[in-house]
Amino acid sequence: MEKETVRNMMTEFWKEHSKFATVEEMMLDSNAQELTQHELPEILSLLPSLAASDVLELGAGIGSVITLSLTLDSEETCRSLMFGRFTRHLIGKARHVTAVDFMEKFVEKNKKDNSHLGNAEFIQADVTKLDFPKNSLDVVFSNWLLMYLSDEELKSLAEKFLMWLRPGGYLFFRESCFHQSGDCKRDFNPTHYRSPAYYNHLMSSLLLDESDQTEKKYYGFDMVLNKTVQTYVKMKNNQNQLCWLMQKVRRDAVQQHQGGFSTFQEFLDNQQYTRRGILRYEKMFGSGYVSTGGFNTTKEFVDMLNLTAGQKVLDVGCGIGGGDFYMAKTFGVEVLGMDLSSNMVDIAMERAMKEKLPLVQFEVSDATKRRFPDAAFDVVYSRDTILHIRDKLDLFRKFYSWLKPGGKLLISDYCCGEKPWSPAFQDYVNQRGYILYTPQRYGQFLSEVGFSNVRAEDRTEQFIQVIKAELQRAEEMKEEFIQEFSQEDYDAVVNGWTEKLQRCETGDQRWGLFYATKE
Repeated sequence: MEKETVRNMMTEFWKEHSKFATVEEMMLDSNAQELTQHELPEILSLLPSLAASDVLELGAGIGSVITLSLTLDSEETCRSLMFGRFTRHLIGKARHVTAVDFMEKFVEKNKKDNSHLGNAEFIQADVTKLDFPKNSLDVVFSNWLLMYLSDEELKSLAEKFLMWLRPGGYLFFRESCFHQSGDCKRDFNPTHYRSPAYYNHLMSSLLLDESDQTEKKYYGFDMVLNKTVQTYVKMKNNQNQLCWLMQKVRRDAVQQHQGGFSTFQEFLDNQQYTRRGILRYEKMFGSGYVSTGGFNTTKEFVDMLNLTAGQKVLDVGCGIGGGDFYMAKTFGVEVLGMDLSSNMVDIAMERAMKEKLPLVQFEVSDATKRRFPDAAFDVVYSRDTILHIRDKLDLFRKFYSWLKPGGKLLISDYCCGEKPWSPAFQDYVNQRGYILYTPQRYGQFLSEVGFSNVRAEDRTEQFIQVIKAELQRAEEMKEEFIQEFSQEDYDAVVNGWTEKLQRCETGDQRWGLFYATKE
């Protein structure tokens, strides 16, 4: 009975906001037309390739007429363009699109505007009652839908997504988080403004058993990206519009590798990079930094890049963003910081709100799955991150393709000495899940994928001196550290740094700096 009441409330809510089937009603915002002009290409740019794909679009809305105001030779000219919100663009790229919406008026208008484009079906339905065959879809696209479902309905639908998608298929969804974004008056509002962490946890914890008599097979969702919609940041100073791209992947091997965690991201956020752990690192490295040497090594390494205003920098493993803010403020470059740890990016975005730097963006994303156009960046920069990634050659090929001709690559990373390693170091590497190579081998990887002017430097001696300086600083601020955290936290950090120093002095652990260019 309670479920039926909730659905009835949702029906009444959308009846109230679909009287005229306008884009303003659909987006619940009086500025909907201008927002659509900017956000539509932004959202579409985040999708995987739709070629030969079967796409399910949920919350499809309407095919709407958007009026653009253009200024030409000081004369303002208006012209109308057809935007099917997303439906017409999906139809243009995919093999087949099934467009579903709750409201009949929206479905009728979408069908009227876009059915002539072919290869599409338009359905009026309650998504909680939808059903599709197993492994029948390549992409599920949902824009402002999940926030209108109860927690129970959301979990049930997310499980269906996982079942409907083919292995390797993608789920894209976009939601309002924390609070309402649109300015349309609402007499009542049944929307669930959840936190991004809620969606992250739900999606990453799903497990689908598709085992048969010959083989055990489990599937789950891996994060590809989670980021704010920049149109809303720029036009409304609103950080609460977020989107996700998840991929259906085999789960068994990942679970074993990560010692029980469903995903590598969960391993990072719950074991190595808890929020408290990150802030402890920052206390050691200096405000804004969670990598070796803090500001000093950042300045030294960034100076090697000869950055100029307007260049685009990709920071892979951005941490809490100190280096990105430094590059943007000092050189006027645009920086996209990406990190798989949602805890890291949450803190970075908190700092971004205070910094008020539109040149810097952050996203939670997996560098091994993320896609960018060729020649998108002038610089790829990464600090002590790639040690987590198994297939370094494949990642370096991506870096090479993402860089413009003449682009520069700068990486610092944990490395290792020649084997055999001591049992203690082997245990440390296993516990952390690191994949380490000697500095020389690391440099060879870069040459193998096509980089020129490769410099592979063993900076272990510098690393040792930095660790000693950080331990000295820890001793000097011991009381402050314990007051801010605890004696246990202080001991854990000091012991961790001391062990790191010992591993370096025995030759097992090395630290490398790598610079290369794309001709």
